[in-house]
Amino acid sequence: MKLAVFGATGGTGQEIVRQALADGHDVVAAVRAPGRLAVSHPRLDIAPVPDVTDVARVREVVDGRDAVLSALGTTNKSAGIVAPAARAVAEAMSTAGVRRLLIVSAVPVGPMAAGESLAYRAVLHPIVSRAFRAVYRDLAEMERVITASGLDWTVVRPPRLLDKPLNHRYERVIGANVPGGRSLARADLAHAMLAMLDDEETVRRPVGVAAAS
Repeated sequence: MKLAVFGATGGTGQEIVRQALADGHDVVAAVRAPGRLAVSHPRLDIAPVPDVTDVARVREVVDGRDAVLSALGTTNKSAGIVAPAARAVAEAMSTAGVRRLLIVSAVPVGPMAAGESLAYRAVLHPIVSRAFRAVYRDLAEMERVITASGLDWTVVRPPRLLDKPLNHRYERVIGANVPGGRSLARADLAHAMLAMLDDEETVRRPVGVAAAS
C-alpha cells in the first residue's frame, strides 16, 4: 500500500514508519522537522508540513495514498491542536478521494471497559482523567470530527504507551476498551494499526488495544 503517516517523528509514528517499510509499504512521512525522523529508506518520502492544519498542504501529502495513519499526540501544555489537525486531515482526504484512516486516541476517551476493578473505577481512572483533562478533551473532539467525516475510519484507543520492543503480545477489542489494559508498547500499537489497514471489522469502529495480561 501507499501510506501517509502523520506524527511520524513521535515514538509511535516512527514505529509505524519503520514497520510499514519493513512490511513492503511505500510511505510518505508528514513532519514538522525532517531532521527528527531517524529513518531512511528507498520507499520513504519525507514531506515537511510546518502546519498540520493547512488543508492544502495536507492534501498534497495524502493525494494518491491508499490509507492515512495518524499518531499525532499532545500534552496538557499543547492541548487543542489534535482536533484541528484531524479536521484538516479529514477534509484533505475527502477532497483527495482517500478513504481509509487510522488514528490514535486514548483509553480514557472511550467508555469504561466491562469488568474493570473497583480500584480502577473509583481511584485510578478519575485521577488520570483529571490530570490529563485538557488532553482527553482534545482527543474526544478529535474523535467527534473523525466519526462525522464519512471516511472509513478506525479510532485506536491504547492505554499508557511504553518505549519497549515489539513482542506481538497484545489484545484488541473492537468497539470497547481492553478490560484491565494498563499499558502497551508503542511498537505493538504500530503493529496493531498496520494489521487493521485492510480489516473490514474495524472500519468505522473504535478499537481498544493493550498489552496482553
